[in-house]
Amino acid sequence: MTNHNFYNKILKNQDIYSVLKKLGSPIWLYQADIIKKKIQQLKKFDIIRFAQKACSNIHILKLMKKNNVKVDAVSLGEIHRALYAGYTNKNDDIIFTADLFDKKTLKKIVEMNITVNAGSLDMLEQLGKISPGHKVWLRINPKFGHGHNKKTNTGGENSKHGIWETELAIPIIKKYKLKLIGLHMHIGSGVDYQHLKKVCNTMVNYALSLNQKIQAISAGGGLSIPYKSTDQEIDIEHYFKLWNQTKKVISKNLKTPITLEIEPGRFLVGESGILVATVYAIKRVGKKIFTLVDAGFNDLIRPTLYGSYHHISVIKKNNINDKKKKTMKTIIGGPLCESGDIFTQNEKNELIERELPEIKIGDYLVFHNTGAYGATMSSNYNSKPLIPEVLFENNIPKIIRRRQTIQDILNLELNIKKEI
Repeated sequence: MTNHNFYNKILKNQDIYSVLKKLGSPIWLYQADIIKKKIQQLKKFDIIRFAQKACSNIHILKLMKKNNVKVDAVSLGEIHRALYAGYTNKNDDIIFTADLFDKKTLKKIVEMNITVNAGSLDMLEQLGKISPGHKVWLRINPKFGHGHNKKTNTGGENSKHGIWETELAIPIIKKYKLKLIGLHMHIGSGVDYQHLKKVCNTMVNYALSLNQKIQAISAGGGLSIPYKSTDQEIDIEHYFKLWNQTKKVISKNLKTPITLEIEPGRFLVGESGILVATVYAIKRVGKKIFTLVDAGFNDLIRPTLYGSYHHISVIKKNNINDKKKKTMKTIIGGPLCESGDIFTQNEKNELIERELPEIKIGDYLVFHNTGAYGATMSSNYNSKPLIPEVLFENNIPKIIRRRQTIQDILNLELNIKKEI
């Protein structure tokens, strides 16, 4: 089904405008109610585990915890974020997922007895040697993949993720008496239900062939959101039925109860967020018109990295609607000293014009559905400070990350010892 309500704004222009007047731009804005609604849609799954790499702000994690969502961490930093948000090492609130350990991360995991979702045989060896009996999952590479872009494919020969020869993990698990909790398979499916069925069948085959008394299976993430008005919304009921049937088959054959986890990132937060930027220049270059704003790929890298599409809307600088309804075709770019700093490009890095309401200097552009892989993929490129994040909850805006200062950046390089 087509999402006809796609262009409904998550926040009223007046709410956005009032925050801009106080904090300036560029800025991230999130709507808590949308995150809560997305959580509710997944309530049939036994456990919802948030892939925090999508949006790892501590206050977003607190919101997840408050709504009984567990968390996945893929780095030592994400473990610390989860702990600051109130998660503990009890009841597998935190699971660490990766394809390798660095020394500091492994030490913390062992100290806190955090369950590990292992993506390589080396991880099992390294963990087993210093922490026999540790709880583990196996992240399986099912030898095929899927994704909206080859860079986001998490399965098959071209993916670094997961264990290829999963059967080789069992002798290592037995050698170190590791406790195998579950099997994890994340390769993304979205609205491709034929592919999803293949994933489910493959999970059954691995569970039965390994023949271990596991307690759980994880459907991973990969739940898509509609970025364009023509995109289909995912059928959660159908998604759940396929995975629930998979759970039942495995439980029956292994003669043990099985818990079904799902591990969404984008699905929970993507539609909740927007990036707002100010127009500072409009320039004609040959037959093209470039509209340049104060946000760049240092803030939102998805269009440059993946050719990803984000709907763009316009708020007039005085928040007064233009009754003339004039439009213009334009390319939207940022301030960086990079030709690739363009928000309107496709996967082939071709510049794409957007038809938008007529834009003038001082107007604001809103980049929609940027709650996932927006702020978390930001950088200081061109020595640009990280921008504020604001969360609206019960219509009240709250700053959840202040604007970084240039001095914050410089302090990492000042007053340090030169000798090693």
